[in-house]
Amino acid sequence: MSDISHTAFLQQLQSILPSDRVYTDPVDCYAYAYDNSRNYHSPIAVVFPLTIEEVQSVILLCNEHKVPVVPRGRGTGTAGGSVPEAGGVALSLERMDKIISVDPDNRMAIVEPGVLNQVLQDEIKPVGFFWPPDPSSAAYCSIGGNLATCAAGPHAVKYGVARDHILGLKAVTGKGEIIKTGCYTSKGVVGYDLTRLLVGSEGTLAVICEATLKLTPLPKLTGGITAEFVDTESCAKAIAAIMAQPYTPSALEFLDNGALTLIRSRHSNLLPENARAYLMIEVDGSQQEIAEATDAILQACQVAGLIEAKPAHDTKALWAARKALSPLLKDIAPKKINEDIAVPVSHLPALLTGLEKLASQHQISNVNFGHAGNGNIHVNLLVNPDNPDEMKRAYQCLDEVFSLVLSLQGTLSGEHGVGMAKRPFVPREIDATTIGVMKSLKLTFDPNNILNPGKLFPA
Repeated sequence: MSDISHTAFLQQLQSILPSDRVYTDPVDCYAYAYDNSRNYHSPIAVVFPLTIEEVQSVILLCNEHKVPVVPRGRGTGTAGGSVPEAGGVALSLERMDKIISVDPDNRMAIVEPGVLNQVLQDEIKPVGFFWPPDPSSAAYCSIGGNLATCAAGPHAVKYGVARDHILGLKAVTGKGEIIKTGCYTSKGVVGYDLTRLLVGSEGTLAVICEATLKLTPLPKLTGGITAEFVDTESCAKAIAAIMAQPYTPSALEFLDNGALTLIRSRHSNLLPENARAYLMIEVDGSQQEIAEATDAILQACQVAGLIEAKPAHDTKALWAARKALSPLLKDIAPKKINEDIAVPVSHLPALLTGLEKLASQHQISNVNFGHAGNGNIHVNLLVNPDNPDEMKRAYQCLDEVFSLVLSLQGTLSGEHGVGMAKRPFVPREIDATTIGVMKSLKLTFDPNNILNPGKLFPA
């Protein structure tokens, strides 16, 4: 864009929204140039719409000038999905933060995309409901971002991911057209399911401006179980056994020896010293359901290598430590290469032992933890970015990690999304014909390729 057209574009942008909702000063724009992936690219402007019509006006103007638009929630994503890599306009939805309605009779809530996950949970809890997606960043991440990435969390093993808890959307396509998808009922089969298409599309097809969410009744009670193992392999076998019995845990979290060591460094009396792998398990329901599930899960844990499995009556401190794990990784190394791979649960023993072998082979520190009930493991390769040899070994290790995952019928991302981070690896999971169909969909929604360009697809 020439200097003249650049100036004209910004003037037109400032005519759409008031001055306090358009940032053009690079200092003001800085906070919107990166997300939790630590990738940085500065936008030429940041806008803060308050209505779907304002979102539409911004997208129509950007279409006219062929300027990229990058939708943004709160920037908590770890894959670079909201980084304005191609410059253009960062479209922040943080001020569209109204809970429009909560409807217990129909088990639904209608919200704007900027509502924080925890704010929603706090609003619906008094009427007996929760929204199951509960990422560790719940206090800071937005519902719009949760939907754009199809977020999940510890309770997905029983309750599912964001895509399972949405009834309908209002959105603005890359063309600048306002669309309404889905309906206000739990059943609805009229037309294509565009709602589930948009959820997880990472802002490449349309900008979500309103969401009708499906709410779930809060469980009557919850119970806890912990299980300690001598090694990762025995723990992985117990995970598969737990998921093979009839009672589904409401959470099933895995911690490897590296994660346990990190927690012990901050909480000296929280974990047993001899455990090398650990499960945090939650069950919910009535008192009888919890008792039956607890007995069944304790029995499933009886594998060779078990140290102890027992009911846990107070796990708040342990859960707080688990949720704080990711930022604590900086205690070990200044940078982490963070992946969220997933495999079928039956393949977890091969995955977890394979990860240990690869880290040892490439001499890279690695900490693994995650949502074991889904086979979704957070792999953290810990490196010093100022050490070129270590970085080279880390990326070689990562390449082999992905090969291992795909050989086990897994996926390269269980919940974080593709963004910028995983683009080069997408063709290893998705064949060329299928990618072609996806690109055709992209062009239908966004013919000028202005909406979050370059994300999801390999270059």
